[in-house]
Amino acid sequence: MKRLLSIEFQKIQKNRASKVLVITYFVLLSLISLIASLKFNIGSIEINIAEQGIFNFPYIWHFNTYIASGFKIFLAVVIVSMMANEYTYGTLKQNLIDGLSKKEFILSKFYVVVTFAATSTLFVFVMSVLLGYSFSSYTELPIVFSDLDYLLAYFLKLVAFFSFCLFLGILVKRSAFALGFLAVWAIIESIVYGFLKFTVLNGSRQTENFADTIIQFFPLEAMSNLIKEPFSRLSAIKSIEAAIGGSQSVKIYNAQFSEILIVIGWIIVFILTSFYILKKRDL
Repeated sequence: MKRLLSIEFQKIQKNRASKVLVITYFVLLSLISLIASLKFNIGSIEINIAEQGIFNFPYIWHFNTYIASGFKIFLAVVIVSMMANEYTYGTLKQNLIDGLSKKEFILSKFYVVVTFAATSTLFVFVMSVLLGYSFSSYTELPIVFSDLDYLLAYFLKLVAFFSFCLFLGILVKRSAFALGFLAVWAIIESIVYGFLKFTVLNGSRQTENFADTIIQFFPLEAMSNLIKEPFSRLSAIKSIEAAIGGSQSVKIYNAQFSEILIVIGWIIVFILTSFYILKKRDL
């Protein structure tokens, strides 16, 4: 594993664009802390974002992982470009000539995916601890370390997304086309959901439940379900919903076991399919 990772990170180190994207990604993650300094006025009332409880333990685990997951596209570009460069510069063929098996080649890419996801998760953990102890009203250890399952969900979400990008990079060989296909796939999932929800049974509650059941098995939606939006958990939002007579139904925010299994299933599918394509393709 160490040898394979060393080979891959040497390639990334020699690619200036990849280094810039990786650095940009972690700089942007750091900027989450700037949310604490945001203030704005509504009439004569000054609202400080940090005082709304977004950095309170354990809510901070949910909030930070949700926001941080929005920046994953930067590392996704690195992974797609990394794969495209293998074809463009012939390093894939050279690695195979030098004795690297196709299985080891796929494993080396997957190790990079897991390393990126683990490093990002550790970064978010450290940043959340620092922000939490700086702004949280609750710093008792049982509270601080509750809801850490959001970090596991974040890690799995990144591994799945990066594995999808790796698969696309192997499938189409060109980074621009791979990223374009990723965008098209996101649109396809939205169209399928809309069709199921509004066309099949004219948008009834029964249809909505049916659409939610089906769409949860699609890859991007499955990843999204691991970390649901955190904003409706804020007391201010709940007060507004209550004032306007919004829905009072109980929403489950934590990732469910079935949702985790679906994402793990997609990770396995992406990696095995990537290996199959590479094994059958004439290089």
